[in-house]
Amino acid sequence: MEFIIKEIRKQKIGKYIENVLLSKNTTYQVGGKARLFVYPENVLKLIILIKLLKENKIKYKVLGKGSNLIFSDQDYEGVIIKLDKFDHLIRKGTVIKVGSGYSLIKLAYEMSRKGLSGLEFATGIPGTVGGAIFMNAGAYKSDMGYIVSSVKVLTPDLKIKKLYNRELDFHYRTSFLLKNPDYICLEATLVLKQGYKREIMDLIETRKQKRLLSQPLEYPSAGSVFRNPNDDYAGRLIEVSGLKGLQIGGALVSPKHANFIVNYHHATAKDIRDLILKVKEKVKEDHQIDLIIEQEFVNFD
Repeated sequence: MEFIIKEIRKQKIGKYIENVLLSKNTTYQVGGKARLFVYPENVLKLIILIKLLKENKIKYKVLGKGSNLIFSDQDYEGVIIKLDKFDHLIRKGTVIKVGSGYSLIKLAYEMSRKGLSGLEFATGIPGTVGGAIFMNAGAYKSDMGYIVSSVKVLTPDLKIKKLYNRELDFHYRTSFLLKNPDYICLEATLVLKQGYKREIMDLIETRKQKRLLSQPLEYPSAGSVFRNPNDDYAGRLIEVSGLKGLQIGGALVSPKHANFIVNYHHATAKDIRDLILKVKEKVKEDHQIDLIIEQEFVNFD
């Protein structure tokens, strides 16, 4: 890794930090140390970095706000790439061009305050624009697929390519990028609609109050753990199986919302993973439904 650090300095790829706690960079607040965090200055520097890592057979992972990743308690002996510098924002009327590292919640509030409609659903979703597109984040019967016109990506062979909405294969909590994780989202073009600021902000506030009452936002979590199956709700199935309040170590199935597993009291990544798998197994046993996990497990054996 010392050679990689020398090259990062030599080629002025960007800021880097050694031995970073992943628990400080994920919403579950769990995970071991990452050997190296790197913040590329631009697309060219990102390409140089990935070439360097591939040539030296060093594993890497692109990390946004850490809202849908569960890193193991072991140290990650690789490089975490942070696209925080990819945070440009250009607005022309209702068309928004935004970097993949831009905060989704920040963007949603900024556009809503300008009277632009389409991102109201995203004001409670932590993460970056790139991460939201990757998993087609959504809420209130809307998602990124409704507003993304096109995405600029870095392909596995390190070419820059534009993918249009029809090519991105958006469906409920999935997309082309989720199925092809070697593609890296660099920038997105979103098309919103002109609306009325007062109505938009009132709707956002109403939903915010509803979330505070119905979701365990006082504890670290990654939001909904499982996708809703067709014509049903994961939370309902979990509750019917009597799993509300089930605890493994410091991880807890929330008594407030059964589809939330929270870091209740100094949980380890293993606690959370074991509880997720326990819930999945029990629901399958009781209801013959194999729930799909929304979170990604990283660096587990």
